[in-house]
Amino acid sequence: MHSALRNSLLVYMSFFAFANGFAQSESANMAQLMAPHANGQLRASINLGNPILANKDPATGLPVGVSVDLARALAQKLHLKLELVVFDSAGKSVQAVQEDKADIGFFAIDPKRGEGINFTKPYVSIEGSYLVRDDSPLRSNDEVDQAHNRVVVGQGSAYDLFLTREIKKALIVRAPTSPTVVDVFVNRGFEVAAGVTQQLQADLKRFDHLRLLPGRFMVIEQAMGLPKSRDTKAHAYLMEFVQDMKRSGQVATSLAAHKIEGAQVAP
Repeated sequence: MHSALRNSLLVYMSFFAFANGFAQSESANMAQLMAPHANGQLRASINLGNPILANKDPATGLPVGVSVDLARALAQKLHLKLELVVFDSAGKSVQAVQEDKADIGFFAIDPKRGEGINFTKPYVSIEGSYLVRDDSPLRSNDEVDQAHNRVVVGQGSAYDLFLTREIKKALIVRAPTSPTVVDVFVNRGFEVAAGVTQQLQADLKRFDHLRLLPGRFMVIEQAMGLPKSRDTKAHAYLMEFVQDMKRSGQVATSLAAHKIEGAQVAP
């Protein structure tokens, strides 16, 4: 081989090895910032109370869904093992991240939650609806906030936080989790149930003589989040990761793979 060509190849190989080593070093540094307490694992808080984002696989019993897919992609990018920390409600999932018992989570953006969590931009938008009985006099969303109405929500859910701020006259009743809202509504004879549109639509198949009020009373922006105690570089990294997942089409692919309807990739 010509000596000049050989020298060029050696220089190129040395530079490639240096660049690769630098990239690995940067990845290791970011992994330490993202998951400083987890001994090589990324702890992801998963909320099974929102069926748009996560469910249990009926065959395996393991969590599956959009949030699980994103958590797995982030762990792979950071060269970390993934540990799923699973909860049955949004409130518990939020608390785990706020108390640094999980490194990341998947939540509806809300100012109250923002006191302990740094959010990314949203990756999906989800609609919230009201459900009533067929014989209810209520015909529109703006009729719900009346003194004689009792509105059932999942405790600690985005709907709970939103309606706690917005409802002035109606009484808010909190069910233990979002998936139990309609059961509490039916069994205890309340006037209104509030929740994820798709969850309420599924509940319509379980109970007779119920209907959804037309339209939506809110749009929930779902984002990833991490404890406020994390370095600002970790937050910036997570922000860019979410943007990449949207730009690359991976969020849309995950929604389609899990047959999720009624949720859109956020702009």
